[in-house]
Amino acid sequence: MNIFIDNKSGVPIYDQIYTQIKDCIISGGLKEDDILPSIRNLAKDLRISVITTKRAYDELEREGFIYTVAGKGCFVAPKNVDLLQEENLKRIENLLQEVQCLAASCGLSRQEIIEIYQTLEEADK
Repeated sequence: MNIFIDNKSGVPIYDQIYTQIKDCIISGGLKEDDILPSIRNLAKDLRISVITTKRAYDELEREGFIYTVAGKGCFVAPKNVDLLQEENLKRIENLLQEVQCLAASCGLSRQEIIEIYQTLEEADK
């Protein structure tokens, strides 16, 4: 698992770590019960504060993506299908909002967007 920190992005570092690990779990890059790097090792590798890394792990655990075993480390939690579906729905909504803004700036109608989608769908068959 590779985590990249962009100091110029304006997104807090803990959030970048949280998002990248969460995306890796959702996409299946990390499987149930896979061990994550220790908080200290990840902080050392990324050259950031242990507190920052702990904040990202705490958020992942709070949301049910990982669990901690005392003395052993942090592991990927069993996938909660409802949680994953909700995460995917949020992503779809965000992407559709972006499509809506782009379509408005180009003067595309709802029907034209639907036709583009149908064309993409047919191309995937």
